[in-house]
Amino acid sequence: MNRFIDWLDDRTGIKNIIHGSLFEPVPGGARWRYVWGSTLVFTFFLQVVTGICLWMAYSPSAQTAWESVYYIQYEMTLGWLIRGLHHFAAQAMVILLVFHLVQVVIDGAYKAPREVNFWLGLILMQIVLGLGLTGYLLPWDQKGYYATQVATEIMRAAPVAGPYIQKLVQGGSEYGHHTLTRFFALHAGILPGLLVGFLVLHLAIFRRHGVHAKDPDRAPAAPFWPDQVLRDAVACLAVLAGLLGLVLWKGSELSAPANPGEPFSAARPEWYYLFLFRFLKFEWVEHLGLAFGAIYLPGILMLILVLMPLIAKIRGGHAFNVVYLWLVLAGAGGLTGLALYEDWYQDDEDSRDFRAAVATAHRDGKRAVALAHSPSGIPPEGAITLLRNDPLTQGPKLFRNYCIDCHQPEDGEFEIPPQAPMLASLDARGPVYFGSRDWIRKVLTDFANHFAPLANIEGERAEAAELILEGSMAEWSSANGPLLNEPANADDFEALVEFLYAQSMRSDASPPDDPRVIRGREIFETGALTQGEFDSACIDCHAMHVVGEEEPLSEDMQPILTNYGGNDWLRAFIADPQSHYAGEYGNNAMPAFAGQLSPHDIDMLARWMTGDYYLPPEGDAATH
Repeated sequence: MNRFIDWLDDRTGIKNIIHGSLFEPVPGGARWRYVWGSTLVFTFFLQVVTGICLWMAYSPSAQTAWESVYYIQYEMTLGWLIRGLHHFAAQAMVILLVFHLVQVVIDGAYKAPREVNFWLGLILMQIVLGLGLTGYLLPWDQKGYYATQVATEIMRAAPVAGPYIQKLVQGGSEYGHHTLTRFFALHAGILPGLLVGFLVLHLAIFRRHGVHAKDPDRAPAAPFWPDQVLRDAVACLAVLAGLLGLVLWKGSELSAPANPGEPFSAARPEWYYLFLFRFLKFEWVEHLGLAFGAIYLPGILMLILVLMPLIAKIRGGHAFNVVYLWLVLAGAGGLTGLALYEDWYQDDEDSRDFRAAVATAHRDGKRAVALAHSPSGIPPEGAITLLRNDPLTQGPKLFRNYCIDCHQPEDGEFEIPPQAPMLASLDARGPVYFGSRDWIRKVLTDFANHFAPLANIEGERAEAAELILEGSMAEWSSANGPLLNEPANADDFEALVEFLYAQSMRSDASPPDDPRVIRGREIFETGALTQGEFDSACIDCHAMHVVGEEEPLSEDMQPILTNYGGNDWLRAFIADPQSHYAGEYGNNAMPAFAGQLSPHDIDMLARWMTGDYYLPPEGDAATH
């Protein structure tokens, strides 16, 4: 081993390099305030290692990026840990950069002859911020997609060259696939290469001038090894422990796949850009223009930072620099705090809308992951279709847009009274009442109250609504409802409900050979109960073709109860209720939606209302 080391030293002089590094004197002795530079190098090394691991599984295209990040996060061995470390280490670098900058400015380590090294450090800071910006887009999820879109819009505000810069970065006039590939090239190739180059220069010049101590006489000078190395190692381990804790506690989020057709009102930049985001929202800044708030003023502040070594030559210049830095940091911190307060604690409409949008984004993200983790997995068309074709995601949205004004939930506030029975909860993931067993019970025994909101209908549908409330079914319910509610007929009542519910073929419906279904069918056909008999059997008024049987129980009558409350029945009903349900001479007060909704929309709405969608089993994976 010694012979190899001697051979290597003869060719490279490595012993002198190591000796010079470890035994360089530190004026005033080792101190904790010197650890920030080493922790920055450590976190960058961590970013390189985890970044290479991620690169091996990442696929940069608009149709594969989210899918590959999903694979890393939920399928790849320890992928969640690698991605989490990469995610939080990127943010830790920003914090450590600020600590390092403050230490350098307070200690005066930017003064001659270290001006160039200070400027190199500022360049490194810009590269690190650029890495954070470009990395935010790479998962190609809703959060990164819309947040980064704001950044490219800011680029366009730059004078003269702004539109060209935006087009260059975006990869064209449109924000999309080529934006992702260019951000990936910047994040994984160009910026890391620049960072390594400037870091080597930074360290080389640092070695040339050595450590600058603010008060070198506080203690005798001591070599870098072992005291300062020990402090640096402890600090690096503390950073690593903190990152691991954040990964285990919070994990790195993957929101829903980027969808240009789906607005995302919860878009925000990463926290270290929040101060600028909030600053741009001031009315007076908006009045002066985006270029003033995002380019001119930040540019002036950055220029003063660059000029610090020259300002320090003036009497009182160093004190000015220190005060200036604290003021800038206080302003940025205050704006960041204000933005966080307004988003998460302020009680006004905008803040409530933001929090609701964040909750929706989290819910959609979890849903997309659950669907990707389902047995059918991610379709060949890409993950973007997971939510587009998910009834549990699309159904509630369609319900809110087209149905909720008439079928008002009890927990909602509306300007007009309801005009039809409540169908579902206001909560997008709440229960659906339509076609449920309780819905059928109310139709059979309390028709008048159940459909009472129809009395609020005005205009051309008012007459049909009135005829429904005074029609034969209302009379039947009034006459036979008390009979069904007799204690002696309790089992018969439930049997009839179960038979009708079984026609929907919902996942929780009883099979045709269930004794209650068989008994309910007898009642449906004959009207005979344990105690008493209907004045007319159901089969006398309704068409019914039991699923799986060749011959219908009854036909050529409406309303049709075949597959009542099921997908086929509901799709036909939503598309054209008059034709499917009421018939030529029947009464119908609901408008047809075939002209307003596409067949796909009607399918999503019907499948959501009938519970025909994937639900992950309890304790399913995708926990990281």
